Amino acid sequence: MIHRKYQNVLFAFFMALFMSCFMSLVISIFNVGLVDNILHVWLHAWGFAFVVAFPSVMIVAPTVRRLVALVIHKDEC
Repeated sequence: MIHRKYQNVLFAFFMALFMSCFMSLVISIFNVGLVDNILHVWLHAWGFAFVVAFPSVMIVAPTVRRLVALVIHKDEC
């Protein structure tokens, strides 16, 4: 198993992996339709999208966490 100290990197990796997968598939189908080589088109787009998505998530995630903390109701005990 992987050590807990890598939790943020693993979160970013899997978030980027799944989001780039789904988004590249949807955008590929939207742009070219369900053509014969859609699998090739999608995999090519997914590879490129993941290379952009992973560092993007690593950079943006801390800001998003701070924004979420600002809008979450804090319980008063």
